[in-house]
Amino acid sequence: MRIDLHTHSTASDGTDTPAELVRNAAAAGLDVVALTDHDTVGGYAEARAALPAGLTLVTGAELSCRIDGVSLHMLAYLFDPEEPGLARERELVRDDRVPRAQAMVGKLRELGVPVTWDRVAEIAGDGAVGRPHIATALVELGVIGSVSDAFTSQWLANDGRAYVEKHELDPFDAIRLVKAAGGVTVFAHPLAVKRGSCVPEPVIGELAAAGLDGIEVDHMDHDAPTRARLRGLAAELGLLTTGSSDYHGSRKTCRLGDCTTDPEIYGEIVRRATGAFPVPGAGG
Repeated sequence: MRIDLHTHSTASDGTDTPAELVRNAAAAGLDVVALTDHDTVGGYAEARAALPAGLTLVTGAELSCRIDGVSLHMLAYLFDPEEPGLARERELVRDDRVPRAQAMVGKLRELGVPVTWDRVAEIAGDGAVGRPHIATALVELGVIGSVSDAFTSQWLANDGRAYVEKHELDPFDAIRLVKAAGGVTVFAHPLAVKRGSCVPEPVIGELAAAGLDGIEVDHMDHDAPTRARLRGLAAELGLLTTGSSDYHGSRKTCRLGDCTTDPEIYGEIVRRATGAFPVPGAGG
């Protein structure tokens, strides 16, 4: 089985619609794909309706969190999307995305970059607007060469000149809320140092003690020594280890299935979940 547990669609900051994403996942030879858009479940219905035969869909979300001034992302799988506590927090994060993005556009204009909010909003479309949409506008203007070039201290990284904070969950609250909704939590790309400051390893231990299920180890932003380090940490803390592409369509260079999750780990994630179940494709 080939299993990719971290992908994004146009419901947040990917370039594939949810329907295109599941079709592309099947074409890439995947058996299981998780749709984990940022702080939203808005792509679920379309993905399910288009799900090809032979492909299983895992519903999820990538939750925006912050602890001690450090941003992190928490992958949540197979939770009940209607559970009110978690739904309320996702809504708070989404509601803050527009004013936050507008403020970043304002900072960029103060820096002499002729980016406009109208263009960023057009790029985002119906998706949850975020930094990749702003980065795409910067690429169009020729300010940077690629979307990834925006995530530096020069521009939109967490310590960047145009960065603006947004409402984010405390990760301990995120774990509690996802558990209450019957879901499973995995810390996304925990040592992706190129993205900015990372959560210290002792805090990962505290998250594990609070009920964190796993950490994403095999990811494009983790080199081989980092992956080995994370595997050792996971073994020490009793955490599951996953692998994923973090696919965003044409917005990033990674491809569906670039990194995958062991079938036994996937089976354990499904076993632990009570809020929702994987959806087998019937040829949508």
